[in-house]
Amino acid sequence: MEHLEPKAAHDFLQKNPDAVFIDVRSESEFMFVGHPVGAMMVPWYDGAEWDLNPHFVGQVKKIAGANFRERPIVLICRSGNRTKEAGTELEKHGFERVINVLHGFEGELDEHHHRNSRSGWRVDGLPWQQY
Repeated sequence: MEHLEPKAAHDFLQKNPDAVFIDVRSESEFMFVGHPVGAMMVPWYDGAEWDLNPHFVGQVKKIAGANFRERPIVLICRSGNRTKEAGTELEKHGFERVINVLHGFEGELDEHHHRNSRSGWRVDGLPWQQY
């Protein structure tokens, strides 16, 4: 698995239009916290019980298409931790180019236990939207 800082990941996505950009956060995070422009939601964990999505790999394969093995898959979550788990699972199933966005969408916690102040997609001023 490769690891890129948010700005480098954004540049990679701009230069590689065949790459698939997956936000692995829950549906509520994707909808209410916001998400990167162009990211597709495929939750790694979701629901009231924070259940592991048993269809995750199949859903990503479907989005990536027949050449899923070679197609770059860029993963983002809240802080960069869930993407490591999800990316490892994709690699176990034959995906060859999995990229983790370090610091995720909201970044690490600061000294007050708040996000969105130190690092992450939003802090770096990259394009995002909220429904």
